[in-house]
Amino acid sequence: MRPSIPSLLAVAVAPMVVSAAPFRRSIDNGTATALVFADLLEQLEANFYQQALSQFQPSDFTNAGFTSSSIPIQELTAIGSDEATHVSTIGAALTAFGLQPLSCSLNFSSALTSVSAMLPVARAVEYTGVSAYLGATQLIEDPTVLAFAASIMTNEARHQSVLNLMQGAGPNPQAFDVPMLPNEVLAIAGGFITGPCDTGITPNVALSVTNTGNITTGTQLQFSSPALNSSTSTTNFSCQMIVGGLPVSISQPLSQCVVPPNINGPVVIWVTPDDQPLNNNLQDRQNQAVVAGPTVLFVDTVGDALGQLVNTNGAAAGAPPPSTLTLAPAQASSLVPSPSSTPSSSPSSSSAADPSSSSATDPNTPPAADPNNSSNNNGSSSGVGVIVNGISMVPAPTPA
Repeated sequence: MRPSIPSLLAVAVAPMVVSAAPFRRSIDNGTATALVFADLLEQLEANFYQQALSQFQPSDFTNAGFTSSSIPIQELTAIGSDEATHVSTIGAALTAFGLQPLSCSLNFSSALTSVSAMLPVARAVEYTGVSAYLGATQLIEDPTVLAFAASIMTNEARHQSVLNLMQGAGPNPQAFDVPMLPNEVLAIAGGFITGPCDTGITPNVALSVTNTGNITTGTQLQFSSPALNSSTSTTNFSCQMIVGGLPVSISQPLSQCVVPPNINGPVVIWVTPDDQPLNNNLQDRQNQAVVAGPTVLFVDTVGDALGQLVNTNGAAAGAPPPSTLTLAPAQASSLVPSPSSTPSSSPSSSSAADPSSSSATDPNTPPAADPNNSSNNNGSSSGVGVIVNGISMVPAPTPA
């Protein structure tokens, strides 16, 4: 029987990756950690697409706004095939190094309630994959394994572009991506792991954004996390937003966390115990205090003509009615400090809102913008990004 292309690739690539393994009998700890972590990530991605494709019928895609169901099915099938190839190849490399591939139980049912709910999660999955491989570059000492990982990362970036287009967004919304550490990636992906899965890495506490409507410039974000339970004092807590290309995060009081002006594309968000901005540089950020996160959201302020030919609903496919607090641009600008500015002092306890509530309670919070304003309507061309089921790729965590 003729072998499949994926099996041939696994046989061909794995020896290249571990060609020196029989002679040195060992692998450095950083490279081993990166390979084990990549194994988990690729299993997660491959299983996600397998479950998604088995869940939905062609009519589900056309009902979600696609001009033809063959377009998303073809693209998701191709992406899933790539991920399955990555799994088999990384598994072969681990075995050749004398390491055991992971066996983890994964469940995505919470993200597969509809095509419109699945697509934002797929975008977050792929963006997290790109960020994870970027972060792994500082762990991998073996140059051959580093080149191997980089070849996967470029493939994941192409997947990200396709998924952006499938939601009517631009394929390349930012000039840079945000790298993540393994413990940060697990804070996002951990919600899909339903059984034992020992990576040797302690994850950050999970974080979700709980807004249920459109996310755009001026939207005040609300959060849920086990770290933000009712007994936790969040008076001095801050939300930290990193956008690709910024040297440090945009730091805001947690009770006044507003999507800044001039944002387009992915935004990575943490909660910290103070207002000190987080570094985009991983070497520096790994030593900074974090309460929870990150989580990933997409703010699609610039639509894409090609993407909207594929999906007539664009980024607004299946979005629920807006139910978020949105500020006028001038009000949003006044709340958001410049990334290069000195961080402001933490808010007093009298002005801190409960981050788990569905709306702000601070009496000093600026009023919501006119709901009839065109900037609040659905559609990428009006500067609106859509978040479905909370915006995180994981279910909103239940407070302890």
